[in-house]
Amino acid sequence: MRFPRKIASVFAAGLLASLTLTACSSGETEDGQSLTIWHYETDTSAMGQAWARAVEIFKEKHPDVTVTVENQTFEQIQKNAKIVLTGDEVPDVMEFNKGNATAGQLASQGLLSPLTTAAETYGWDEKLSSSLQATARYTEAGLMGDGEWYGVPNYGEYVTVYYNKDMFAEAGVEVPTTLAEFETVLDTFVDKGITPLAEAGSEYPLGQLWYQLALSKADRDFVNQYQLFTSPVDWNGPELTYATDTLAQWVNKGYIAEDAAGLTAEDMGTGWISGKYPIMVSGSWWFGRLVTEADFDWGQFLFPGNTLNTGSSGNLWVVPENAKNKTLAEEFIDITLSEEVQNVFGEAGGLPVAADASSITDERTREFTELFNTINENDGLAFYPDWPVAGFYDQLVSSLQSVVNQTKSTQEVLDSLKAPYEEGRADLLEE
Repeated sequence: MRFPRKIASVFAAGLLASLTLTACSSGETEDGQSLTIWHYETDTSAMGQAWARAVEIFKEKHPDVTVTVENQTFEQIQKNAKIVLTGDEVPDVMEFNKGNATAGQLASQGLLSPLTTAAETYGWDEKLSSSLQATARYTEAGLMGDGEWYGVPNYGEYVTVYYNKDMFAEAGVEVPTTLAEFETVLDTFVDKGITPLAEAGSEYPLGQLWYQLALSKADRDFVNQYQLFTSPVDWNGPELTYATDTLAQWVNKGYIAEDAAGLTAEDMGTGWISGKYPIMVSGSWWFGRLVTEADFDWGQFLFPGNTLNTGSSGNLWVVPENAKNKTLAEEFIDITLSEEVQNVFGEAGGLPVAADASSITDERTREFTELFNTINENDGLAFYPDWPVAGFYDQLVSSLQSVVNQTKSTQEVLDSLKAPYEEGRADLLEE
């Protein structure tokens, strides 16, 4: 359930012309050796900084190859990839979103080049954890998690617990290591008249908290059932029943504000930044903003007691089937996974998948990366609760709002989620 990007709208026809022109301007050398890269990250972002260094390294190794980097928008590539990639003038490597409806769809349509051999040759299959590899591999039908490699991630994202150290100290509580201890901390704040959890029910955050609670009772088999359709999900099983029951109890206990059902993610974030709430359970994408805007001492910890955590790889590098220089593209991808480039990611506040966290000089940024490394070492990324089927995000938001508003029972909530999930699963599996 990734946070929404702020992206500009464009007209498809004009966009296609624009992309075709940029691809044609890649400036091939006389012997045809060139590398054209498309991505949608800003120059100042961690990704932009890391990939700029990767380009420098590539040029040092291949001084006779002309390298052209084209910055597109997320929406440009997302909406028009199928049209552009059916042509002859395509990039050699580009950033693209992971998942069944994105990279999986292009792979099933034969528009992406398989990277399995390259993954084995360069050792990506050993460098990346199984849960990271899941976002890179797709079946012939385009389902994530198995089959050929069609993309390669080199950064990640995860849901964490941000906490106000000043408020913790004033309340006399310490960082909890178990869910029971976490609830004791929450009780302490409630007793002091403080709502402990910043939350938002009209967008993604509440669903991520619900999923974290489910994961506290889950194992990898459950994640594979829910996300990868390895077998049917038991919607009345201990994982989802516990999550829904507990969320309702947390509302009744005052851990979550009564008006949270109508709050947005921005409301949640600004409320926490203002010092109103001591705790915010949300994604790594908040980290950079908190560094800039939170004027109190704060830290983070993983959801207490969980081995599995909401999160995934970042977006993927993919190589179009019609790319002219696939070998060079694969070499560039490997450079982005090198220790040097991965360390640039980490130092810039990104989440590298193969970096030495000890090399990061900023203490808070180092902790940020170390927590992600802990999840990876446990193969603990469990993806996002709305990922399995199209349209599930809206149903999840609506159903969990009814938990906060106390208008539906646990069984009614689970039934309202099961129906669209099962329908979408059947469509994808063509059952």
